[in-house]
Amino acid sequence: MSLMNKELIVIAGPTGVGKTDSAIAIAAKLNTEIISADSRQIYREMSIGTAVPERSQLDAVPHHFIQNKSIHQYYNASDYEFEVIELLDSLFTHNDKVILTGGSGLYIDAVIKGIDDLPKSDPELRKQLQQRIDSEGLDSLRKELKVLDPVSYHSIDLKNPKRLQKAIEICLITGKPYSDFLKRTPKKRNFSVKTLALNMDRKELYNRINHRVIQMIDKGLVKEAELLLEYKGLNPLNTVGYKEIFLFLEDEISLERAIELIQNNSRKYARKQITWFRKDNQYKWFHPTEIENMLRYIEDE
Repeated sequence: MSLMNKELIVIAGPTGVGKTDSAIAIAAKLNTEIISADSRQIYREMSIGTAVPERSQLDAVPHHFIQNKSIHQYYNASDYEFEVIELLDSLFTHNDKVILTGGSGLYIDAVIKGIDDLPKSDPELRKQLQQRIDSEGLDSLRKELKVLDPVSYHSIDLKNPKRLQKAIEICLITGKPYSDFLKRTPKKRNFSVKTLALNMDRKELYNRINHRVIQMIDKGLVKEAELLLEYKGLNPLNTVGYKEIFLFLEDEISLERAIELIQNNSRKYARKQITWFRKDNQYKWFHPTEIENMLRYIEDE
C-alpha cells in the first residue's frame, strides 16, 4: 500500500529540552497521534527516572510506545523499527501526519532509514559475554573483537559494553564479521518524512536539566530505584539516573553526590544527542516554544 501522501513528523532533541510539551501542542493542532522514540520510556517498571509524560499529557493526545515493554524483555532498535513501521501502517489509515518524538537517535534512524537485518540474538551467549565482562573486564572482549572483526574493532565505541557484546555475539553466531552485516543502505519507506530538532541556549538547557533532576528526586526517584536495585544488571537500567542512585543505595556515594552525578551525566548525554542530530543536515532546528513556526514548517509542502 502506497502512503506517499502520508507524512511522519520527527521532533527530536536532547534530554530536558521540552520535546514532550512541543510534540503534544503540535499533535493537538494537527489532530494526530504521537509515537515515542525514547529507548527507556518504553519500560513499564521505569517511570520517574525516564521522565515518562504525566497522565494529563498522555490523556491530551494518544501516545504509543510508552511503558509497553518490560525490563525483563530483550528489546532493541531492530524490534522497535519493525513494530513502529507496523503501527504506522495502521495510524496512516486515519491520519495524514503522525508525530515521532524522542531523543534516542538510533531509534529514530531505525524508523526513518531502517537498520540492517541482523541475526536473532542468543540470550545464553549474551549472558556468557556479560559474565566475561564482569570477571575479566572489557579488554577481554576488545581483544577478541580485534581478531574476529578488525573493521568493527576500529569503528565502534570500544568503551561501550553493549556495542562490544553485540558485535562479538553476531560474529560468533554467524561465523562472519559483524561489519559484513552493516551495509548502511537506507530502506525505502512508503511515507515521507519531515525532521525537526529542538534546542536552546546551552545555559538555559543545563538549568532545565539540573532542575528536572531535582524534580525527579522530589517525585520519588530513590524509592523507584530501590525497587529496581535487584535488577540493576539488566541493560535497561544501565541508564543515567538509575546508575547513580544505585551507587547511593549501596552506600558508595552520598545522595548529594548522586544528584550531582545525575545532573552532570545528563548534561553530557544532552551534548551527545545534539552532536548526533547535528550530523544529519536534514533537521530543521527550533526553540521548543516556537510552536507556530514549527507548524508553518510542517504544513509547508
